[in-house]
Amino acid sequence: MKYRKALLKKEVRDTIQEIVMEIGERYKIEFERLGCDRNHIHILCSFHPNYSIGETVRKFESLTAKELFKRMPKLKKEQWGGESWSDGYYAATVGEGGNWNVVEQYVKNQGVELSQVQLTLW
Repeated sequence: MKYRKALLKKEVRDTIQEIVMEIGERYKIEFERLGCDRNHIHILCSFHPNYSIGETVRKFESLTAKELFKRMPKLKKEQWGGESWSDGYYAATVGEGGNWNVVEQYVKNQGVELSQVQLTLW
């Protein structure tokens, strides 16, 4: 099996976390939880209904890319060659009937090895 290089190293994840806090303040997006795996991010957030999911994703992608490349110029050349995020994304909603805590735990456990996660059936 070919081992893929981790794109989201600790330094990059920490910088994204800082940027996300700034985005949240500026656009009134409440980022509840960020979970980073080797090459993708899971986000649990709340935002005003005036924003669509697509708008929120575009804001996140464009602003984090711009800031990442500004704060970490070597990243543009080394890891992504000028491209930061892929074109696709998956979005789901958690309504009043949904279990917010389950989704939050899922996002929190991204990037954690299965052996480090305590599984509970009930």
